[in-house]
Amino acid sequence: MVKLLSAFAPAKINLFLRIVGRRGDGYHELDSLFVPITLGDRIAVEARDGRPGAVSIRGKLGAAPAGDRNLAVRAAQAFVAEFGFDREIVIELDKTVPSGAGLGGGSSDAGAVLRMLAAMARQPALAPASSERLIKVATRLGADVPFFLQPAPARVGGIGEKIVPVAFSGNPSLVVAVPPIEAPTAIVYRDLKPADWSGPASDSEVASVLAGDYRPDLLVNDLAKPAIARWPEIGRLKSRLEHLNARAVAMTGSGAGLFGIFETMDEASAAAAEMRRLEPDASVFTATIWRQ
Repeated sequence: MVKLLSAFAPAKINLFLRIVGRRGDGYHELDSLFVPITLGDRIAVEARDGRPGAVSIRGKLGAAPAGDRNLAVRAAQAFVAEFGFDREIVIELDKTVPSGAGLGGGSSDAGAVLRMLAAMARQPALAPASSERLIKVATRLGADVPFFLQPAPARVGGIGEKIVPVAFSGNPSLVVAVPPIEAPTAIVYRDLKPADWSGPASDSEVASVLAGDYRPDLLVNDLAKPAIARWPEIGRLKSRLEHLNARAVAMTGSGAGLFGIFETMDEASAAAAEMRRLEPDASVFTATIWRQ
């Protein structure tokens, strides 16, 4: 018997990302507002008779790694190790989100795989998967993966494991621009100086952003300074978006992707077209908030 499920795996942006401290193990703690966007990957999971527990991946992978280095494959393997699974798993991935851009593409793929396998495991012939155990599996895979188990606007703290859903009324028109580089998270955090930590956002600041106030002083990303210092291409794209009259421009995650917020989707589409002309090597998309 073959079981097949498919899902959209949305990217995310960090409307703000503020560093609040550093743990004894070296990991930085953050205060961030994650929102999923309509840019994303398509992913399907097939469970079929064959080699029980074997996992493979195929499809349009783009720059994403193949085999066991792919986070979607590792998610399926982790699920099998935790819950057991007597089927062969085949993952079909149609990759759109650029890798290493701070958009959470790989983490979203992993979250989607875990979500779909958990749905399959709720079938009578398979053991059920508790959500608490699933969150632990997701956390071991990466700090952003738990968010993508149920992607929805959330205030995120700790190292990414503290997720509090929020009511987000905004519907910003976005241009997402990614230079042809990767900004490794470890390097960005290594270059970050404690003097540049913003500390947590105030309740009034969070409320303003949730209500659709996108002033640049609210869309803070403490990782932008070290990322731009090391990779000037990020700063150049930021300036391009600002000169195209974005209301605000910010880096997402640890980079190298940026997002600009425009008044309307027509303005965003026009700005995206101009960005593609000015920066032909960059990946440029329009998007808005993704809601299930």
